[in-house]
Amino acid sequence: MKTSNRIFFGVRRKLRNRPPLLVALAIFMISVVVLCAFFADQIAPVDPYAQNLLVGASSPSPEFLAGTDKLGRDILSRVIHGAQTGLVGPLIIAAGAFSIATVLGLVAGYFGGWVDMLIMRWVDFMYAIPGPLIAIVVVGVIGGGYWTAVFVLVILFTAPDMRIVRGAVLEQRNLPYIEAAQTLGVSKFRIIAVHVLPNILPIILAYVAIDFAFALVNLAGLSFLGLGVQAGTADWGRMLSENRNLLYSNPTALLLPAGLIVTTAVSMNILGDWLFESFAE
Repeated sequence: MKTSNRIFFGVRRKLRNRPPLLVALAIFMISVVVLCAFFADQIAPVDPYAQNLLVGASSPSPEFLAGTDKLGRDILSRVIHGAQTGLVGPLIIAAGAFSIATVLGLVAGYFGGWVDMLIMRWVDFMYAIPGPLIAIVVVGVIGGGYWTAVFVLVILFTAPDMRIVRGAVLEQRNLPYIEAAQTLGVSKFRIIAVHVLPNILPIILAYVAIDFAFALVNLAGLSFLGLGVQAGTADWGRMLSENRNLLYSNPTALLLPAGLIVTTAVSMNILGDWLFESFAE
């Protein structure tokens, strides 16, 4: 569910001299998604759940700019409203996973010893289980749809994030400024909060953006399988499932939500990489 550090930083080095236009486009894309998520009712042309069986599946037209699905629902309105689940869930997963991972990673990396051993054995256990399969099984058995999927993904994303934070803390722990603070009698928790955390913040910001991208793709995948949002909900992943048979009659119904999933995920990766470079300089 997560890329390796080597691949990530290799891509980062290749994109170090990216044109500002690429970052601007990424920010613009994320801004559009945010606006759609918060002002969907004002932006959407019509009610995304209004059915018109007499129209059925139709190609783009002046009345329906992106066409309609097999129930006659406006694709453009549904895509706009789908930004809500496309933004809120991944944000909660990214923020929740890294909040837990940051606390436990700081404790494990700085204190070491048996605390580090216990935390890292749990991380090893989480790495050993197939994450996507666990998410499918848990959501399928327990039910609960979208929010159960969000909770499960928060737990699954925590272990990889914790290893990243712990590694960054280990690099900082033996540096001179930490030894100086210890010599002056600064408490361990103050050293962690005031000195160590700000220095690893760029890594945290970068990986939160990556978590968002992976969470978006995972939630869309679960919705595509019928394990995320309820049937009929305006959600990008669900739209892929419901409209997969419309590829020839109205390809926009399938390609538009698919394109938004890809471009939003890529934009967050670019934005996270840019934030890392900005803070790390």
